[in-house]
Amino acid sequence: MSTSTENVSASTFDVPDLGPVGRLGFGAMRITGPGIWGEPADRETARAVVRRAVELGVTLIDTADSYGPNISEEIIAEALYPYGDDVRVATKAGLVRTGPDQWIPVGRPEYLRQQAELSLRRLRVEALDLFQLHRIDPKVDRDEQFAVLADLQKEGKVKALGLSQVSVDEIKAAGEYFTVATVQNRYNLTDRSSADVLDYCTERAIGFIPWAPVSAGELARPGGAVDRVAHQVSATASQVALAWLLQKSPVILPIPGTGSVQHLEENLAAADLRLPADAVAELDAAA
Repeated sequence: MSTSTENVSASTFDVPDLGPVGRLGFGAMRITGPGIWGEPADRETARAVVRRAVELGVTLIDTADSYGPNISEEIIAEALYPYGDDVRVATKAGLVRTGPDQWIPVGRPEYLRQQAELSLRRLRVEALDLFQLHRIDPKVDRDEQFAVLADLQKEGKVKALGLSQVSVDEIKAAGEYFTVATVQNRYNLTDRSSADVLDYCTERAIGFIPWAPVSAGELARPGGAVDRVAHQVSATASQVALAWLLQKSPVILPIPGTGSVQHLEENLAAADLRLPADAVAELDAAA
């Protein structure tokens, strides 16, 4: 089942303050230039990837103001506006760019407010579906960062609020200001350092968005655990990695990203892949 053109059929998850989304989404970081910097090689191809994701049933698209910067949000609006009733676009603010592959936390309240306003303009919406703090800036009181997000929600400029790359303690602290709808931490077959955060989110029905979801490293090499399972179920390594995440917890919302329609279709076919119990056990053990 290496590719599929059928609609994504993974189950849905009810994001607090937002509503149901399909659990297998699309990450729009890779529709920009090298180093997540500047224009993609072909902007129309990038738009086609976004449109194809929605055609295949994706309802959650994740981006950030720093992807490009700005370019990912612009392309999403160009491809999809006016948005369908079931399409939800999540964006983030809190990282600035000084060049390719460079990410610097900036969490001053006035900056976060400015970026929310600019994302509203680029995405052409009156309220952001899901606005996530891309990083907690260690140079700024975290309570100030949480408070401005809460204010934006009270003002109706964002519907739901999330966090990225945080600890359980930080989720609890943010929860004093607003309902934490989602948490976006790095989590995949080879990096399970956020397992405690995933457990916390699972217990409290907080959406958990794993970034770098298809990273399998040495496990995907010939003879590795992912490679063995992929041959067992007639799937690709990426599909196995995504299916494992979808079966790990009902709150996990993987957002694999790509700039290729073919790769997109391959990734989304993972929604229909059910790994047998012995394969899941082998992958669980193969950290």
